[in-house]
Amino acid sequence: MISKMFDRPVYLKERKDLVREITCVEDAIDFLEEFPERDRDLIHDATLKTCYMAHDGHKPLRVARDAIRAYGKKKGLLVKEPAVQPWMVKPSTGGGRVSL
Repeated sequence: MISKMFDRPVYLKERKDLVREITCVEDAIDFLEEFPERDRDLIHDATLKTCYMAHDGHKPLRVARDAIRAYGKKKGLLVKEPAVQPWMVKPSTGGGRVSL
């Protein structure tokens, strides 16, 4: 399946110290589907429907991105882009020890 990527990711707070990067319509759908049933409302349903319509090609991807971003903002979950992206951090190798 070809992923339907957004032009820019959306960052949503998943838990207190956990931010989720939403990079494509599939990520947005997964995020919304995993949302607890007790916390779902009309806005959640409309956002999910919009994302499914974009996934099926009935709406442009930017509409789905705008919808998930607006949902995050309305619910207080929207987070600014982190200053340090995962790809900017060089993985540590060797544990910092010097060989003699």
